Amino acid sequence: MKYTIIGAGAMGYRYGVLLQEVAGLEVDFIDAWQPNIDAVHQQGGVYVSRDHQNRHLVPINLYAPEDYHGEPDVWIVFMKQMQLADMLKRCAHLFRPDQYVFSAMNGMGHIEKLQQYFPDQHIVGGTAMIATVLNGPGDVDFMGKPGAGEMHMCNRTEQADDITRQMEADFRAANLNPVLTDNFMGTLMAKVVFNAVVNTLCTMFRVQMGQFAVYEGVPELSRMMLDEAYDACERAGIQLIATRQEEIDSVDYVSRVANPFHYPSMYQDFSKGRNTEVDYINGYIAKLGREHDYICHVHEFVTKQMHLAETMRQFTDAPAAQAAQPIAAAPVPALALA
Repeated sequence: MKYTIIGAGAMGYRYGVLLQEVAGLEVDFIDAWQPNIDAVHQQGGVYVSRDHQNRHLVPINLYAPEDYHGEPDVWIVFMKQMQLADMLKRCAHLFRPDQYVFSAMNGMGHIEKLQQYFPDQHIVGGTAMIATVLNGPGDVDFMGKPGAGEMHMCNRTEQADDITRQMEADFRAANLNPVLTDNFMGTLMAKVVFNAVVNTLCTMFRVQMGQFAVYEGVPELSRMMLDEAYDACERAGIQLIATRQEEIDSVDYVSRVANPFHYPSMYQDFSKGRNTEVDYINGYIAKLGREHDYICHVHEFVTKQMHLAETMRQFTDAPAAQAAQPIAAAPVPALALA
């Protein structure tokens, strides 16, 4: 099958390049960030490294939405939640009735937007525990050895048809380690509740995941936040694919062993002065609770606290002489764990 990636960022590059280079499939890319498009056109492709080594140029086809005329079998969408609606609108003229779409974006909110353009039977949602660094326009770094990380995927109907199974086979050929499930919301929410602990707290305190794991109170803190999230999901009729204890163990293992030097993707936005996706992660859990007569006090507080931290950057990230003036945070490598 042919794939087109919407969103040539860290994760978009990871999926697209692996499908093209490792699985040998035809892949195109669409992006809205002009410096990224310009860099790829000037270089003749994207520079790809693995763990900061073996940097090499991979020729790719990258277009702005208005310049693309391809007809893929499957769209793969990796955008920030806040940017998705506009990007889908720009791509709407490209969508065809027989096409499928896959997305493993952070947070929740994207499925409803995809449903405006694709029928449920053509929507495949997923999660990805795969660390990737976007060094800058046209320059990406895959973290971990080949085959590191895993992903989950599920058709919106919870019935895996032939195309969904072919997607699974293609992702497996690309070394993305897919796991096909039959629990759509339980699959997606398992990653949301993980991110609600790790992404938000690491970003708030500006630390790597391994540094976060040093705190001896992390298991208790994780249980407090996860219990509240699981309670909200259960009231909404959502059964997560992992137990509470398995999720607590995952927070510990991924932070302490699998990705100790990783800054979660939320930190990318925060450190560069952008708004974070907290409303689509902790805020989504809080909203889910409110809709089912349950107040998620911790997630309500953390969501507001994250927005407070965003606002306070104008003072904490500025030189003393200019503390009253908003400034952008110092640039750091763009990191994604989607």
